[in-house]
Amino acid sequence: MTKAMIHQRLRRLLLPMTAIVFACLIPSCGSRPGAAIADPAFAKVAGVLEANCVHCHGDNRLSHMPPINDSAELARLVGSNAWIVPGKPERSRFFQVVTFGDAIPGAMPPTGHAIARQDVAILRHWITEGARIPEGRIISFHPRGKRPRSE
Repeated sequence: MTKAMIHQRLRRLLLPMTAIVFACLIPSCGSRPGAAIADPAFAKVAGVLEANCVHCHGDNRLSHMPPINDSAELARLVGSNAWIVPGKPERSRFFQVVTFGDAIPGAMPPTGHAIARQDVAILRHWITEGARIPEGRIISFHPRGKRPRSE
């Protein structure tokens, strides 16, 4: 078998394989954040975090800020003496700061508009139900929408 014949066979194999790969990738290009999360309740939580928290607590955060850039980092904030206390939103510092009034130091997000009531309800429900985070793969969070409380 000549070198030219080998190249021709490789091209015949690679073209269909490349087409298959692109066909698999194209549907995910326009997907909205949280769309690939199998747990619908956690998909809502991810949406709230992406709209209200990840702008400042994501990859570009200051070193003293708790990280919320993916599900693994979020899981580190969950525990009996942690930022998020499963089953107890009122004991969770995370929940407290998102429900503080604008005049209270430490209210999150720190400037502009507060988190919408419906989003606060989603976070409350998630924490009350145990603050479960899907296992098996790390889910990345990406900022979306306007920066919260931005002028």
